[in-house]
Amino acid sequence: MNENNTIDCSSQGWLDRTVSGIKGKCMNILVIEDSISLRDTLKDGLSKMGYGVDAVGDGKEGLDYARFKKYDVIILDLMLPGMDGLSVLRELRASGKNTHVLILSAKDKVDDRVRGLHLGADDYMIKPFSFDELCARIATLVRRRYDSKNPFIVAGSLTINTALRDVRRGAESILLTPGEYAILEVLVLNRGRVINADQLIDASRGSDDAPSVNTIQVMVCNLRKKIAEEGSDDVVKTRRGYGYYIE
Repeated sequence: MNENNTIDCSSQGWLDRTVSGIKGKCMNILVIEDSISLRDTLKDGLSKMGYGVDAVGDGKEGLDYARFKKYDVIILDLMLPGMDGLSVLRELRASGKNTHVLILSAKDKVDDRVRGLHLGADDYMIKPFSFDELCARIATLVRRRYDSKNPFIVAGSLTINTALRDVRRGAESILLTPGEYAILEVLVLNRGRVINADQLIDASRGSDDAPSVNTIQVMVCNLRKKIAEEGSDDVVKTRRGYGYYIE
């Protein structure tokens, strides 16, 4: 993120550094930021990473969103119209909400950071910031929320790094679209359970534009082709009339 609040998309691997699709759901993030340009940039960048993102510019509106919708991480500015960020955080914790909150603020004094953390923030970043670092911190908070410290999942000959959204067979990297990756991760994290098309649509919501049941079928077909190992059965199996699963 440079001084003009734009994401440097040329940064190596920026598109891959995130976590999504735990327990059959798309990871949802709320951005509460009054700068229109930064708010739009964060929403666009995080959506491309596969997150479902809501973004608002007013503290009171942000608090309403946080109270009535479930989020995995809230990115919170401190200097907001309507209600300042620390008041939003205080009200959020007083209402019993334990959503992870990452404060993103230009206020860089130690006292500001200490106060935010004492009021219940889980992390604090100072503007200007690195988008790669922001994504890494979000991924850490998501793993913490789901008690998952190890980002690696092994499924047969495949190794899936949920922090980098990287799928490999040995040293070979398997290139998946964001939607294909989201489907694979959901199925692996729910191994032994049938996941229906609606759940896969929800998991892919931030990765593809409003996927339909037909789109999910096409993505599963393409995913099978990409991860197929010669002489082996399909990793992704179908339970007709119910959905898909990985044993």
